[in-house]
Amino acid sequence: MDSRIRKARAEDLEAVSRIYEHILTEQEQGRVYTGWERGVYPTAQTAMDALEREDLFVQEDGGRIVGAAIINRQQVDVYAGAPWQYPAAPEAVTVLHTLVIDPCAKGKGCGRAFVRFYEDYALRTGSPFLRMDTNAKNIGARRFYEKLGYTEVGIVPCVFNGIAGVDLVLLEKKAE
Repeated sequence: MDSRIRKARAEDLEAVSRIYEHILTEQEQGRVYTGWERGVYPTAQTAMDALEREDLFVQEDGGRIVGAAIINRQQVDVYAGAPWQYPAAPEAVTVLHTLVIDPCAKGKGCGRAFVRFYEDYALRTGSPFLRMDTNAKNIGARRFYEKLGYTEVGIVPCVFNGIAGVDLVLLEKKAE
């Protein structure tokens, strides 16, 4: 795999939206479960908002966008009462949101490379405490993050990104 990760540009938005759609189709066909809902989250507007904030990153492989994620210091509201192992000031926390890898690129190490980029980015920007979340029913993501050394610190029932009835798994790790 010859991939590189960089900040997204406007011309990447269509490819990122296409990945969201591919994943939602995979879920509708029973091949994966993310807990996302078509037309609710994630949408093209999700990517557009992140691009405007300058916190959307994309992964290219052979000139094709195969992955995307939002990386910033914006902790979602349900993080506030979590039993984090590493209490940290907000400016010391980097959050990974909406990591997506195109199903066509599955099994090539793209997800692992993206998480490694996220961890390195957090260290470079001086905020080494890593936090993220996933739907409790997204067993694939939970196993993936566990293999990468992330600890599940709690599960919070909530409405998340406009989707009701979500049991949100909170995960963390300290980058080193």
